[in-house]
Amino acid sequence: MRAAEKPLIWLHGEIKSPPFSPAARLEAGFLLRRLQRGDKLGLPHSRPMPTIGARCHELRINDENLTWRIVYRIDSDAILILEIFNKKTAATPKHVIAISKTRIQRYQDETR
Repeated sequence: MRAAEKPLIWLHGEIKSPPFSPAARLEAGFLLRRLQRGDKLGLPHSRPMPTIGARCHELRINDENLTWRIVYRIDSDAILILEIFNKKTAATPKHVIAISKTRIQRYQDETR
């Protein structure tokens, strides 16, 4: 990893096959690497998630018959992976928002 690249900090989950198809896993890895290098991603790959918190976003990974979301936060020193889930409706499930907020708070409490 180059000095300018931010590490990924996994607060929950991982990207693996299965359930991700090999193509979706590669796409997710490519987009996460871009985030580590400081690239700003927008639609269709990423969108802000202000309901979770400041600097929070979701990556959109289209798979064979599924749509995956990777909820993340961009910090000055790292990319925090908060949750990975299969999105089935237009709205983000309330439990995903709640657990993402809880993980951010726990992370902040542990790093103080």
